[in-house]
Amino acid sequence: MRLPGPGIYLLNVTHPGFFPLKDQRVLVAAKPEAVQLVLNHATEIFSSVEVHADPATTEPDITQDQKTLTAVNLINIPYTGRDTVMALQLMPNVVKDSLGTLHLSGGSVNQVLYTLDGFNITNPVTGTMDTRLNVDAVRSIDYSTGRYSPEYGKGSAGTVAIHTTMGTDQWQYNATNFVPGVDTSLGVHIGTWSPRFELSGPLVKKRAWFTESAEAVYSQLVVPDVQGRNSVPTLRADNLLRAQINLTPKDLLFASFLTNFSDSPGSGLGALDPYSTTINRRSRTWFTSLKYDKYLANGSVLELGYGESRTFDRQIPQGSAYYQMTPYGRLGNYFLNSTEESARQQILTNYSARPLHFWGTHQLKAGTDVDRIEYHAINRRTGYEQFDLSNRELNLVTFGGNGIFSRPNTEASSFLMDSWKIRPSLSMESGIRQDWDELLRNVVFSPRISMTWSPFGWKNTRLAAGYAVTRDVTALSQFARPLDQYSITVNYGPNGQPTGAPFPTYFRYSGEHLTTPLYRNWTAALEQKLPHDLSLRVNYLSKRGYDGLTYVAVPDLTNASMAVFDMVNFRRDIVDSVEITAHQQFGKQYEWMASYTRSRALSNAVLDLSVDEPLWVQNNVGRMPWDAPNHFLAWGHFPTKWRNWSVAFLVDARNGFPYSETTVYGAIVGDVNAFRYPAYFDLDVYVERRLELGKRRVALRGGFVNVTNHQNPTVVNSIVGAPDFLHYYGSLGRHVVFRLRWLGTGEY
Repeated sequence: MRLPGPGIYLLNVTHPGFFPLKDQRVLVAAKPEAVQLVLNHATEIFSSVEVHADPATTEPDITQDQKTLTAVNLINIPYTGRDTVMALQLMPNVVKDSLGTLHLSGGSVNQVLYTLDGFNITNPVTGTMDTRLNVDAVRSIDYSTGRYSPEYGKGSAGTVAIHTTMGTDQWQYNATNFVPGVDTSLGVHIGTWSPRFELSGPLVKKRAWFTESAEAVYSQLVVPDVQGRNSVPTLRADNLLRAQINLTPKDLLFASFLTNFSDSPGSGLGALDPYSTTINRRSRTWFTSLKYDKYLANGSVLELGYGESRTFDRQIPQGSAYYQMTPYGRLGNYFLNSTEESARQQILTNYSARPLHFWGTHQLKAGTDVDRIEYHAINRRTGYEQFDLSNRELNLVTFGGNGIFSRPNTEASSFLMDSWKIRPSLSMESGIRQDWDELLRNVVFSPRISMTWSPFGWKNTRLAAGYAVTRDVTALSQFARPLDQYSITVNYGPNGQPTGAPFPTYFRYSGEHLTTPLYRNWTAALEQKLPHDLSLRVNYLSKRGYDGLTYVAVPDLTNASMAVFDMVNFRRDIVDSVEITAHQQFGKQYEWMASYTRSRALSNAVLDLSVDEPLWVQNNVGRMPWDAPNHFLAWGHFPTKWRNWSVAFLVDARNGFPYSETTVYGAIVGDVNAFRYPAYFDLDVYVERRLELGKRRVALRGGFVNVTNHQNPTVVNSIVGAPDFLHYYGSLGRHVVFRLRWLGTGEY
């Protein structure tokens, strides 16, 4: 925007996750100079001072399809997991599967790019998000999908940007959940105990600051219907240390160090999976970053960054007996004993030019991203057996090869984009992204364009649309499959004798040229701001995936006594969704949201075939395991007529997830995922009382999970002919949860 001339102006600034800055007086001299503005984080408000977060607005400058969770949402709205990433289930078109993993906009868990303050923090090998972070350290979480900036790649289902807090010149601390929570599912026990501590303040006032956020989580998984031991503990801890140093007013230096620790004995316990079949899992993650921002004299900004992450994952079975799969459940010990290590070194450069004024205002931005990835694994497998209804052994699968391998990769990306504000009511963002990696060795380009328009001067109405080509990360785990062990199957007849020679199965990458997969996204949106700070939003997404990499069985004409799976560009995906969302903010920190999503997620490669997958499928076309055509989600945090009392709720209702019926041999009957679990419904209600004990602040929260006691199973016996065929397990039913938070004395 061009100003008419020097003088005193009133400036209003808003940004998700911050309290707004309103009517700020700014003196503009004849010679333009940089203006420094400070926004305060939107966080919990304990005192009676009436401070309001910014109400819902329509922003014509924002062309991306973006949803945001603030620090206030993470603390006040109830959701399972109490983990930063698990908070994404509070967003429309996000579902949590029976394993507790999230699927965003119909995508798989490795189709989302997660960034922490601009750096990629996904697992270098699998592309999944395994890192944990104290919610008190988070300023906001932004999720963009469909149409989003060319700056972000390696995620066809979108990008999740986690922004953390930074200390100020005031010393602050916050201590939460130092008293264990109580859970009444299957008897009274410690549910989740997650003490969190945060300390922030100045290293040098007005020049350098730090934030220290630590968290430890003890939880118990209680599994109904399991024979024998029915609960297992998990211990996790994470710590983030972050600092900012203003070398000069125009030279800013940021540094961070994040560590994760996890110990999960008995991982995989389920109604059909007793403790002997589980594994003890230990993992470690280290992430460090250094970023330098330079504000140049002409108004442009240069950003340089280096990030490095390292992961360690250990998986140990309970013993060395063969794993047994029967129509009545699993027995024995799991067959995989593994050690995996990986690392990523990342170098970022971004340059934002000063705004250019011709035919409107242009904001140009360009950048590069170079990553080096290493993966080392040691896999030792015993074997597994399959039995029929009369407990007769059908086959024995053992493994050959030493299972020791390494696989590196190098990735290089660049982008160029232009944010063009054509006029106050019309904006367009266009750009192109380039990607290359050492595994596929293709230079590919991903064009993207999106527009937003407030028609006829209607400031409270926004129309948006866009087209984007997006890509996924080239997963090292997929390319490493041919280097891993191979399976050897021996089939047995009714007399208990082998019916033929051992039958090996190999996964192969022939080295032939493969095409880089792509997704084409078409999106549209309508957003309307209504009276009383109520907003209504409708989103449409159509996504088509082409040339996806998958392993397909191919005939070996030279040797019919083996199975060979080649990696080819065969996969096709279809995702369609329509979201309708209503949202309102009111009072000090109160708000509610309700949404309905109609969607579908289909593929011709539903099962990801690997050496550890015992199922055999002839037709791999069908609905993805997380497909939920109808999904209603609502949550809210409301005041009551009693001071310092509040009530929060969460409603989650959807179709049951798909599953397949199988024979005792592990072959899928009919189409893959042709059947569904019963409909899912969860209503959680919490009441919280906040107290002041001297200078300390305490919040006591108690409530019901699954108030209606709806049966929400997570496991089904899908083996045709089994005595408990189509019997559902895993529902926890209604239970009570209590939590006591000590909020400390720090003020924001």
